[in-house]
Amino acid sequence: MSDLHSRLADRNGPKGDGSAADAAWLVVDAASDLGDEVAVAACRRVIDAGLTGRPAASCDLQLVQDYFR
Repeated sequence: MSDLHSRLADRNGPKGDGSAADAAWLVVDAASDLGDEVAVAACRRVIDAGLTGRPAASCDLQLVQDYFR
C-alpha cells in the first residue's frame, strides 16, 4: 500500500473526517467530464463513506489515488 493510499485510508477510517471524500470530489469532476462511469461510481462510494463515517473500500481509495497518474 502506498503512502498516499495509507493516508487516505487512515483519514477516511472510522472517524470519517472526509479527507478521502475531498480527494474523491476532485476525481469525480474529472471522471464525469470524461464519461468514466466506473470512476464516478467509485468516487461516489468514497464520498458516501466519508459522509456516513464508514471506511471506504480500499479498491475505491486506490482508484481515487491513482486517477491522475
